[in-house]
Amino acid sequence: MALNQPLADRMRPKNLDDFFGQEKLAGKDGVIRKMVESGKLASFILWGPPGVGKTTLAKIISSSLDRPFYTLSAISSGVKDVREMIDRAKKIQFFDKPSPILFIDEIHRFNKSQQDSMLSAVEQGTIILIGATTENPSFEVISPLLSRCQVYTLESLDRNHLHGLLNKALKQDSFLKKIDITIEEEEALIMYSGGDARKLFNALEIVVNAKLSETTEEKSTIKVTNADVQRIIQENMALYDKSGEMHYDIISAFIKSVRGSDPDAAIYWLARMIEGGEDLKFIARRILILAAEDIGLANPNALLMANNCFQAVHTIGYPEARIILAEATIYLASCPKSNSAYDAINTALACVRETGNLPVPLHLRNAPTQLMKDLGYGKKYKYAHSFDEHFVAENYFPENLMKKDFYKPGDNQREKEFHERLKKLWKERY
Repeated sequence: MALNQPLADRMRPKNLDDFFGQEKLAGKDGVIRKMVESGKLASFILWGPPGVGKTTLAKIISSSLDRPFYTLSAISSGVKDVREMIDRAKKIQFFDKPSPILFIDEIHRFNKSQQDSMLSAVEQGTIILIGATTENPSFEVISPLLSRCQVYTLESLDRNHLHGLLNKALKQDSFLKKIDITIEEEEALIMYSGGDARKLFNALEIVVNAKLSETTEEKSTIKVTNADVQRIIQENMALYDKSGEMHYDIISAFIKSVRGSDPDAAIYWLARMIEGGEDLKFIARRILILAAEDIGLANPNALLMANNCFQAVHTIGYPEARIILAEATIYLASCPKSNSAYDAINTALACVRETGNLPVPLHLRNAPTQLMKDLGYGKKYKYAHSFDEHFVAENYFPENLMKKDFYKPGDNQREKEFHERLKKLWKERY
């Protein structure tokens, strides 16, 4: 095995038993494991953050079922490449062989025409499509293709998984097992990984190589501390992030700058994303979420601005889209902030999960038939528009939840006005 082969590649698992994490999919009773064991493979899309095993899982499935494995990158491939792959798959069918797997990395970057070119082949079973994406397929995969594929969600690896991967690398890697390595503290390695196995192995490899270059002892003996990791990773950040894996760190900085009402910092991080080749539609979606989550009712127009930005970016693309993104970013960063709607729905969801499906009070039920009317559906309901100020004090909750307090108006001018009106109408409730 070549020493210049990255550790993450050397440690890539070859079968499902060696695959770390994603027990719901690849574990003993996992849906993908059952699919492989039965030999009945259907097209699907793997959705999850970087470094959780999407590509690895596709390769394991292919080798386990002994199927031809074709791969395309949505960044560099076009309709012509897709059609060539499909033609190759059709030729295989003449020899009565099972349908090959076509793995498309970053499938969310395929445009409509590229995705359309696969529809017939997927539907007829000429190819088994396995797509990988870090973005929600509902936004980026066309409905006809999405309806022909199951979507499986992969999650970031937890601390136990990452700990296991570290130990496995030290014991099994052909290079590392020859070195006496003691990881005295692993918190920094875990932190830098962010739940990403590739980043974990990348960080470990950089730290070990740096420590080896620093030692003067004949026998390779290395001790790794949190301080070592932080120092070495900071010195080698460009190498550590050579695949653009700071994607999530930079979008996090962007979000927090907008939330923190710093338009200058927000524009800086926006520029970093644009210059780094980030998908502009991804940025526009984050701006849309920001408008609802962090500006919210403090300025409802922010959501309109963000939605217009989202639509415009889809329409015109780069380079002009950068101006629209900048305008929306500055506007949102400069707006007053409120997360009252975000908190309200989360609190209400927690209540629903705790209390279950409580019955709807009879006076709030719909009564489309005479039988329902006879049963009391809609009886005694008070029509708000028939009362002064279009309001009447009525119970709109299930009986066991009367006067629940989910919405807490934020401390901003718009919601202060809301609060005053609600206090006037509901008296003691607000």
